[in-house]
Amino acid sequence: MKILLVQINFPPELTGIGKYTGEMSNWLADAGIETRAIAAPPYYPNWKIAPNYSGLRYTAETINGVKVFRAPLWVPSKPSGLRRLLHLVSFALTSFPLLLLQWRWKPDVIWVVEPPLICAPAIAAFASLRRSKSWLHIQDYEVDAAFDLGLVKGKTLRNWLGKVEGWLMRRFDVVSTISGRMLARAEAKGVDPARLVSFPNWVDISGIAPLAGPSPYREELGLPTDAVVVQYSGNMGNKQGLEILADVARRLADHPQVHFVFGGNGSGRADLEARCAGLPQVRFLDLQPLERLSDWLGLADVHLLPQRADAADLVMPSKLTGMLASGRPVLATAHPQTELGRVVAHDAECGVVVPPEDPAAMADALRQLVADPARRAALGACGRRYAERELNRDVILARFEAQLKALVAEGKPQP
Repeated sequence: MKILLVQINFPPELTGIGKYTGEMSNWLADAGIETRAIAAPPYYPNWKIAPNYSGLRYTAETINGVKVFRAPLWVPSKPSGLRRLLHLVSFALTSFPLLLLQWRWKPDVIWVVEPPLICAPAIAAFASLRRSKSWLHIQDYEVDAAFDLGLVKGKTLRNWLGKVEGWLMRRFDVVSTISGRMLARAEAKGVDPARLVSFPNWVDISGIAPLAGPSPYREELGLPTDAVVVQYSGNMGNKQGLEILADVARRLADHPQVHFVFGGNGSGRADLEARCAGLPQVRFLDLQPLERLSDWLGLADVHLLPQRADAADLVMPSKLTGMLASGRPVLATAHPQTELGRVVAHDAECGVVVPPEDPAAMADALRQLVADPARRAALGACGRRYAERELNRDVILARFEAQLKALVAEGKPQP
């Protein structure tokens, strides 16, 4: 079987979609499935082309047995609504010739991830003409998110783009996404339920595990032995509502044993650093190496997971899986009826949920967790059990492999 993966993000990117598509492609190649990928050069979350890569020319490389074709890409240094759109358009245009080059290879399945949805028309047309199966996987509802987050405005434009989006989604043999609420949204957009598949984000539960002792990062960062470490780790973009982290840190300035460690990169980091100016208990680090991820996430006594209210059920934070696997409690901002709120407070019972964009409520909840180590341990243990039960990478990817084979053999995936 041959599968062609089309996505803008791909390893060596360490976070978000690139991380998951990389692990998925490795799994498929190891399973003996001939796998190719079309992607952009790595740029995320720094919004800067990585060293040793070019945004101006086509290149090819092999990563863990996967042939990767890189398309030129325009990357704005300061992404805004229009600039993000042009950024995605540039990939759609430059990746198209790479797609045509795969005609003679004749993939059995073409798998494309949204964002960017703008690549979907070419993928659907190519698959139909080549009689390949087509699979659209939705990590973010980028059209809805762009309007709800205020990046793009206009009711008429939104209605028109919504109709185009629904029409495109219905052109694919399979549409998958990462949560129940996001599946329901796809059905509301007109996708036949028989074509919908749940394909959640996963975690390597052997690679990230609760630590038996203190994280080595504590000594490396010079943290006191009695410090309670509150951590945010991941992309620092505009969907996270990161400004609340600075407000919460200021409200806990009278708790000298509480240390905030914010790790990550992205377009919102500079603003967050500015908001935290003058707070000695706050420190910033870059993204940490994958091989140290267990120690890094195990540094936390409490994980912070902010999300803007207007991003609810448009995206599901991928960083949650690692938090759960680390065996540490989560303090999230979400309404209880949203997917994130339900998972944290009820399904996994791994933490506390407070209203979005309410720093006072978040600070109060954090004070309670700081004062109650037994509760933190219990919540963290629940999160770990949920990760083992529901988010095991090997289980999820083995099911995906079986669904691919069923799609090729019978014309539809297994439920």
